[in-house]
Amino acid sequence: MSISLLAAPRSTLSLLTALWIGVTGLARADSPEPAIAEVTPQTSPHDVREYRLLSLDNGLTALLVHDPEADKAAASMNVSVGSADDPEDLAGLAHFLEHMLFLGTEPFPEADAYQGYINRHGGSHNAFTAPHDTNYFFDIEPEALPGALDRFSQFFIAPLFNADQLESERNIVHSEYQARIRDEARREFDVLDQFLNPEHPGTGFSVGSRETLAAPAEGEPDLRERVIDFYERHYDANVMHLALIAPQDLDAQEALVRERFGAIRDRDLEAPRIDVHLALDEPLPMALQARSLRDRQQVRFLFPIPDPIDDYPFKPADFLANLLGHEGEGSLLAALREAGLADALSAGVTRSDGENALFAVTLSLTPEGAERLDTIQASLFAAIAGIAEQGLEAWRYEEQASLAEQQFRFLQHGPPVRGVTHLAMNLAHYPEEDALYAPYRMGEFDAERLAPYLEALTPDRLIRLYSGPEVEGEATSPWFHAPYRAETRVEWPEATPLGGLALPEPNPFIAQDLELLGHQDSRPELRLETPGARLWHQAHSCFRTPQVEWRFSLQHPAASESPREAALTQLLAGWLDDSLNEVFYPARLAGHHFEAYAHARGLTLSFSGWRDRQPLVMREALAQLIEGEIAEESVARVKQRLAREWRNAPQAALYQQASRTLGEALIRPQWPTADLLEALSSLDGEALHAYRRDFLDALHIEAMAVGDLDAALASQEAQLVFDALAPRLDAEAIPSLTPLAARQLPPLRPDSQRQESLLLRYLQGPDRSLASQAELAVLGQLLSTPFYTRLRTEEQLGYVVNAGYRPLLDAPGIALLVQSPETGSQAIGERIDAFLETFDASLADLDDATLAPYRQAVRDQLLARDTSLGQLTDRLWRGLALGDDTFDRRERLAAEVMAVDGERLRRAWQALRQSDPLDVAFDPGDEPSDVLALSRSLAPLPEDGAEE
Repeated sequence: MSISLLAAPRSTLSLLTALWIGVTGLARADSPEPAIAEVTPQTSPHDVREYRLLSLDNGLTALLVHDPEADKAAASMNVSVGSADDPEDLAGLAHFLEHMLFLGTEPFPEADAYQGYINRHGGSHNAFTAPHDTNYFFDIEPEALPGALDRFSQFFIAPLFNADQLESERNIVHSEYQARIRDEARREFDVLDQFLNPEHPGTGFSVGSRETLAAPAEGEPDLRERVIDFYERHYDANVMHLALIAPQDLDAQEALVRERFGAIRDRDLEAPRIDVHLALDEPLPMALQARSLRDRQQVRFLFPIPDPIDDYPFKPADFLANLLGHEGEGSLLAALREAGLADALSAGVTRSDGENALFAVTLSLTPEGAERLDTIQASLFAAIAGIAEQGLEAWRYEEQASLAEQQFRFLQHGPPVRGVTHLAMNLAHYPEEDALYAPYRMGEFDAERLAPYLEALTPDRLIRLYSGPEVEGEATSPWFHAPYRAETRVEWPEATPLGGLALPEPNPFIAQDLELLGHQDSRPELRLETPGARLWHQAHSCFRTPQVEWRFSLQHPAASESPREAALTQLLAGWLDDSLNEVFYPARLAGHHFEAYAHARGLTLSFSGWRDRQPLVMREALAQLIEGEIAEESVARVKQRLAREWRNAPQAALYQQASRTLGEALIRPQWPTADLLEALSSLDGEALHAYRRDFLDALHIEAMAVGDLDAALASQEAQLVFDALAPRLDAEAIPSLTPLAARQLPPLRPDSQRQESLLLRYLQGPDRSLASQAELAVLGQLLSTPFYTRLRTEEQLGYVVNAGYRPLLDAPGIALLVQSPETGSQAIGERIDAFLETFDASLADLDDATLAPYRQAVRDQLLARDTSLGQLTDRLWRGLALGDDTFDRRERLAAEVMAVDGERLRRAWQALRQSDPLDVAFDPGDEPSDVLALSRSLAPLPEDGAEE
């Protein structure tokens, strides 16, 4: 695949909320600064939002967005300073400053003043430090926006830099470093940084630790003074860009911004610029090897290039990445897959700094591929030569440009909090008029603009970075402790490239009929029903895009009956995706997405994309499922991927392992990864062929179509699927997903190789009624901020600290979690006990006026507007899986939430405190629990309080 600015994945926000280390990055575009009053951002023709650009007297640039459909307001401030600007003697200072700004300002001195206000009003907040940017963002109920901006703006006007919080927050930063110390990408780039230009500010340690943020020598300025000095030297209105999205009109937003942000200091600063090369010529080419902790082998081919940001209107690097990252027939990846050398490829730009960047081609390797790096490298350069000879053609560029324009034309904006983050960063890096359009803009084809980038992709400029668990190191990287070997000025050995490479043909999946039909239903309706299948359909045009989302759940009674059946279901879904990869890659580029994924009841076929040409994709997938050849090499690739995933499970983030352990104990059916891995080992193409036959012979199908599609056409398409698969079982033949009652279980210990400690305490509700769900949801909202403040900010137990409502299916519960690099699970449990006793007392004094905003926040979260067609469909689909075929469960639950009063909460909390908690605990060296054996006798959690 190509890594491009043309499309951001749905999961982008989760990437932004983590600390950025420069694996990816945008840089600054030089362009004249037009008068803001004369500039209007270019928008999609179907965009109903209104925009206004402001330039305050102090130099702050702000983009205001009036979204009349928004039910959340959001703001983001991007500051053009980051970890690359850390002083040499204080690595991690920019990141530490980011943390300190959350801990009180002159008008709001309490450490939790900002976080508590956001939580009370149904919002979320976070920040990240990147090499050249620090970004702060939040969302909240629109009515509470003025109060949120009161608190948020003071970060940039009058922060306290509380001396009494300095040491505790340094410990938190160190805990964050420890939580990420086993991250494979960070380990690899820690090795790479040792061989890039040591004078380049982007090659240092960015997170910070107790060591790098230690108290200075006597007579030197103390840490607080250094933080204040950094803030005053780098935080300035001229290098800040604010974005705001809200349902309030533009005049109201402008008044809010001018009143609150006009006092930010104007120090006449400019964004820092990099004036040294990222990579030095002298050691090139070089070969690096780093030891991975996980069972996976990967190679990155990295080439120093000019940062393409100045050429953003023409996307030269994206154009090349699209050709090298293509996965269709004749592509580099197709040849490597056929030869059994690799199973995934991505291409794109990384480590951008405004002047320099690296062009990266990254491959996930098979064990054989790890032994044949020279063949892979020769094949890469053969593919590059093919592009140079035949790829720089206008029609190829114009095809990419038309797809980008098509995507922009029907742009779905997504959640406001994600939108403001992107807009604030775009304002910092692109001309104001392109704040929305820049990632999609592609001008006229110009081969001369492509030449400098293509000419940089040569063997004598290559940095080859291989990582695998077998690497024997000669040295260890300084911050993430990766053993490595290095060879500079390498003379690459001769190798023969693979044959069969070819450039892609014109894309046959590009949609032509983009007419908006405009049909609208209030909710999904049952359109087709047979003994073995049902179709739910909702015509939906509110997103103003001619797209449709389809889901087909193919359910089989034995899909998860044992670890073997569960592994076979995973293998069947994986094989279907893998076997269609070359055929469907052009479809993905054209905006048609297909995925087969396994679940406890069977597997789901998911189709997303333009209405036009979508039936071609659906029929191709269906034909392959029913009668496609099950090739052993495809099965082997999928087996390797699944085995790698399951073997690496003990290396996953510890809080993720704890969540999985909780699910293994309290949801049926579900199998531990060790059992799945053992079952997988004996499976082959013959076993999968037999399973496919048996699976397709006894199906029940639940289907859903949502989007710009009328009922007649939806029924016609679904009937074709039903006729082809001939489902014959009714819904009662399929085992239900069952949450179990957490009663009298000992502490459960995950199978982990991590070096941190953890305690997850789970307080389960008495039943699955809406009343219990409502009560625990409000309780979770109430305790979230005080738990975080007490155990993270005040007691400094670790970086990963959270608490809140955590249902398992429709079984309500509250989870309290602490992951710590130093405090053991028993001590964490004692701290949680102490917190719960304090919360007991605070709840006893709770009055309705105090409760009201928390209750309203839960209600608003439940009824939050869907911001894309995919999000809407996924919500409806999840509801259907839980039996909500009237599609009004969230409305009923929201009404129940608003009926919760203080007395009900106290009774519910008392019942929780008297029931058996379930602890998932871990300390380094613990033996894993036999979770299935310990939970085998658990009964289902009752549906309502009347059941026993």
